[in-house]
Amino acid sequence: MEPLIVTAREFTPEIRLGEGAVSLIAGRSIPENPDEFYLPVIQWMKHFLEQDPDRPFTLEFRLEYMNSGSTKYLMELLRIIKGHLAGGHSNVTLRWYYEEEDESIQKMGEHFRDYLSLPMEVIPVYE
Repeated sequence: MEPLIVTAREFTPEIRLGEGAVSLIAGRSIPENPDEFYLPVIQWMKHFLEQDPDRPFTLEFRLEYMNSGSTKYLMELLRIIKGHLAGGHSNVTLRWYYEEEDESIQKMGEHFRDYLSLPMEVIPVYE
């Protein structure tokens, strides 16, 4: 399957899915049209997990800021992964990084993890 690579812009994050051992969503996520931006990401993830359900997959989130539209789609992305894990697959590793003093991004990662009961590490980055 072809990787999904999206270059970061002023209002959208960098996305690197399926390119190497670790996939990434990083940067600012405040797209003007979150549907248009995130639907290809959602579709890619569904197809990827269906096509090769036992392939090891690590997804790292390194977000600086996100708006409510982005939150909706990241929740949907994580729901897809949760469904995959609930189907008996244990090949997905999730990591949510936040700058040590960025309480809002930390709490968002913890919310996603706790609300969806995901095995996601929430990890501070010290600079």
